[in-house]
Amino acid sequence: MPALPRALTRALAHRIADGDRERPLWRHPATIAAAALALTIGTVPLLPDSGDRDEDRGGIAPSAEATSAPAAPGRGRVTAAMRAEIERVLAAAARLDRARGRTAVASEVVRCARFEGQRYCLGFGWTRQPREELAARLAARPGPQGERTGDLDADGILARAQGRTPAERAEAERAELTAAAQAVGKVWLLRHEIQGVPLPDDFAERHPEVAAPDPQARGGFGGSYPTRSKILTSRVARSQNETWWCGPATMQAIGWGSRGEKKNQRYWARRLGTTSAGTAISDMVRVINNQTDYDEEDHAGPYVVLDVSDLTFKQWYRLMMRHVHDYRAPVVLHPVLLKQYYPYLDDDASGHFQVGRGYDQNPKGNRQIGYFEPWDQSRFDPSEPAIGRVQWRNAYKSYRANLDHFQHNVGV
Repeated sequence: MPALPRALTRALAHRIADGDRERPLWRHPATIAAAALALTIGTVPLLPDSGDRDEDRGGIAPSAEATSAPAAPGRGRVTAAMRAEIERVLAAAARLDRARGRTAVASEVVRCARFEGQRYCLGFGWTRQPREELAARLAARPGPQGERTGDLDADGILARAQGRTPAERAEAERAELTAAAQAVGKVWLLRHEIQGVPLPDDFAERHPEVAAPDPQARGGFGGSYPTRSKILTSRVARSQNETWWCGPATMQAIGWGSRGEKKNQRYWARRLGTTSAGTAISDMVRVINNQTDYDEEDHAGPYVVLDVSDLTFKQWYRLMMRHVHDYRAPVVLHPVLLKQYYPYLDDDASGHFQVGRGYDQNPKGNRQIGYFEPWDQSRFDPSEPAIGRVQWRNAYKSYRANLDHFQHNVGV
């Protein structure tokens, strides 16, 4: 772990500019609750949304004095076995150039590596779903779609894979797989914390970058978290400048929140590789790791693309709380914008990115999630109602919108 003076230096250098929230100048001690691993799995009803709260109230102070919070893992080393697995997956790309037909192409685009028992699939992230299931989702022709807001849909993923030269493809995929291999310790830790998956016996030896669990730490779903917590000042939230720029607008808020310096959306679009087809979630994670401080050990550690299709609502919500309150780092939400989940929409829309930045357990009502919404339909059609940047909404509906996206993933 970095020495304390370095952590203090980084924290002091990158405070939020308007004083709404300054980064804590401490590092959380490395702890994980054993009791927290047995999460209740139950059915959660689809409750009515309790409406907007566009006022951006001041953040609730962390209650870390009551219970310890876990430190984020760092990057691990890429072993010889991992390098061999990366090369195996890259070599299999030769079949893509010979594939004909949508189903065959999708099958070759979705190639997966196994790192220490965890599966990473290109484009989809860390997943427990079979490769064949992911390929089938990618091959399925989308039904009628509403407005396009800017994530890279199935057609865009297939077109990009086929449009790259073999050298371009190999370079991009090697970088994606290498970053994944470096983060496998974090993935094991997330599965352990959120779903109760036992850690391998040699985990501590293999992953010194991940601090050992502390059985006396925070435990229980939401039991030790404050009722409400948020990060990021609303000052950093802007609507997207183009209909296909939800990725750059999301990255603008995250980058601005990290370093206190505003960069325009065109700057982020270039770094994300955004085209009129949209932005890939793997590129969102790549740029957060390369261009912000949220991937450091005093925040979330290296961001990963995580398939959440096997998380219950309670597990998904606990992941949001862990990220916002413990790591003080935003989540890249990846829903599909449908009116049934987002009542401020005038029309159904496409897959999308939002900045997850708060939660409210709302004991007297529905659990809420706070996020910045870059989509404002009135900007592109003045006849449609305006949408506010700051949103506090029914968390279960956000969870369902996440699962209704064909990729079922988030950036954490």
